[in-house]
Amino acid sequence: MPTAVAGPEIERLIQLLARLPGLGPRSARRAALHLIKKREALMTPLSSALQVAIEKIQVCNTCGNIDTQNPCTVCTDTRRDSSIIVVVADVADLWALERAHATNGFYHVLGATLSPLDGVGPQDLTIDALVQRALDPRVTEIILALNATVDGQTTAHYITDLLQDANVKVTRLAHGVPVGGELDYLDEGTLSAAMRQRTLF
Repeated sequence: MPTAVAGPEIERLIQLLARLPGLGPRSARRAALHLIKKREALMTPLSSALQVAIEKIQVCNTCGNIDTQNPCTVCTDTRRDSSIIVVVADVADLWALERAHATNGFYHVLGATLSPLDGVGPQDLTIDALVQRALDPRVTEIILALNATVDGQTTAHYITDLLQDANVKVTRLAHGVPVGGELDYLDEGTLSAAMRQRTLF
């Protein structure tokens, strides 16, 4: 019968760390041990940063990004192109596009994608707010940067239908062969999408 190796406080720390994405029980134990060994250099500043985050982080009323100010840093950036709104499902997608410097437009975070099996309907997303933003005369293009999944594509079609009356061009991210990808390793869906959306060389 296994015996406890550490006190309940340490076990609680490990359990909480194990809830983070990408950390299983074993990785959580290693992370907890590392934090404990570097208490002054890591654990104290981390604890302080978490407390500040709890107090100051909020959701942007304009786009749905998370920040310590409202409207967020992206929405208050005057150097951005106000004619473009990039629609993403989650804040993580917004951050990924920003890391890649893929666009200079503004964003709109839906909060998820439509998923009838999971009980996520249009009322659970910020689609109405997106339609209102699309009616702004400065906006000329809505880029649907949604995942190439069934739920992502269903959401894209739903939004496209709602934006028919808005005077905007609705585009989506290209699908197909990734940069550096080898055809032999790609699945059939990716290959057929790439063939359908081929472009001039």
